[in-house]
Amino acid sequence: MTEQADWEREFDHRWANSAEHKEPSARARMLAARWKENPPDPAPFRADPDPAPPRRSSWISTVVVLGCVAAVIVLLGYAQMRAYR
Repeated sequence: MTEQADWEREFDHRWANSAEHKEPSARARMLAARWKENPPDPAPFRADPDPAPPRRSSWISTVVVLGCVAAVIVLLGYAQMRAYR
Protein backbone atom coordinates (compact mmCIF):
# COMPACT_ATOMS: atom_id res chain seq x y z
CA MET A 1 0.00 0.00 0.00
CA THR A 2 1.29 3.46 -0.81
CA GLU A 3 1.81 6.17 1.76
CA GLN A 4 -1.04 8.22 0.24
CA ALA A 5 -3.46 5.30 0.59
CA ASP A 6 -2.37 4.83 4.21
CA TRP A 7 -3.06 8.50 4.91
CA GLU A 8 -6.48 8.36 3.26
CA ARG A 9 -7.36 5.25 5.23
CA GLU A 10 -6.13 6.85 8.48
CA PHE A 11 -8.11 10.06 8.02
CA ASP A 12 -10.96 10.25 5.55
CA HIS A 13 -11.14 13.94 4.52
CA ARG A 14 -14.54 13.65 2.84
CA TRP A 15 -16.06 12.15 5.97
CA ALA A 16 -14.57 14.86 8.20
CA ASN A 17 -15.63 17.71 5.90
CA SER A 18 -19.21 16.40 5.66
CA ALA A 19 -19.74 16.57 9.43
CA GLU A 20 -22.86 18.51 10.42
CA HIS A 21 -21.31 20.09 13.50
CA LYS A 22 -17.72 21.25 13.65
CA GLU A 23 -16.36 21.73 17.16
CA PRO A 24 -14.16 24.80 17.76
CA SER A 25 -10.56 24.26 18.71
CA ALA A 26 -9.46 24.17 22.33
CA ARG A 27 -7.85 27.59 21.99
CA ALA A 28 -11.04 29.08 20.52
CA ARG A 29 -13.09 27.63 23.41
CA MET A 30 -10.57 28.94 25.97
CA LEU A 31 -10.60 32.46 24.49
CA ALA A 32 -14.39 32.51 24.26
CA ALA A 33 -14.68 31.56 27.95
CA ARG A 34 -12.08 34.13 28.98
CA TRP A 35 -13.62 36.92 26.88
CA LYS A 36 -17.11 36.17 28.21
CA GLU A 37 -15.93 37.26 31.69
CA ASN A 38 -13.36 39.87 30.67
CA PRO A 39 -13.74 41.13 27.07
CA PRO A 40 -10.57 42.49 25.41
CA ASP A 41 -10.10 46.20 24.79
CA PRO A 42 -10.86 47.33 21.24
CA ALA A 43 -7.74 47.74 19.12
CA PRO A 44 -7.30 48.85 15.53
CA PHE A 45 -6.41 46.21 12.98
CA ARG A 46 -2.70 45.38 13.25
CA ALA A 47 -1.93 48.38 15.38
CA ASP A 48 1.72 49.21 16.01
CA PRO A 49 2.42 49.10 19.75
CA ASP A 50 5.20 51.71 19.50
CA PRO A 51 6.40 53.96 16.72
CA ALA A 52 9.24 52.46 14.73
CA PRO A 53 12.72 53.59 15.72
CA PRO A 54 14.45 55.81 13.19
CA ARG A 55 16.43 53.87 10.62
CA ARG A 56 20.09 54.50 10.08
CA SER A 57 21.15 55.64 6.68
CA SER A 58 21.62 52.91 4.10
CA TRP A 59 24.80 54.68 3.01
CA ILE A 60 26.50 53.63 6.22
CA SER A 61 25.88 49.94 5.53
CA THR A 62 26.94 50.34 1.91
CA VAL A 63 30.22 51.97 2.93
CA VAL A 64 30.89 49.26 5.52
CA VAL A 65 30.27 46.46 3.01
CA LEU A 66 32.37 48.07 0.28
CA GLY A 67 35.13 48.76 2.81
CA CYS A 68 35.19 45.10 3.85
CA VAL A 69 35.29 43.97 0.20
CA ALA A 70 38.17 46.38 -0.52
CA ALA A 71 40.06 45.14 2.56
CA VAL A 72 39.68 41.51 1.44
CA ILE A 73 40.89 42.37 -2.09
CA VAL A 74 43.94 44.19 -0.70
CA LEU A 75 44.68 41.35 1.72
CA LEU A 76 44.44 38.71 -1.02
CA GLY A 77 46.64 40.82 -3.32
CA TYR A 78 49.23 41.20 -0.56
CA ALA A 79 49.18 37.45 0.15
CA GLN A 80 49.58 36.64 -3.54
CA MET A 81 52.44 39.12 -3.90
CA ARG A 82 54.23 37.56 -0.90
CA ALA A 83 53.80 34.08 -2.44
CA TYR A 84 55.76 35.07 -5.60
CA ARG A 85 58.84 36.33 -3.73
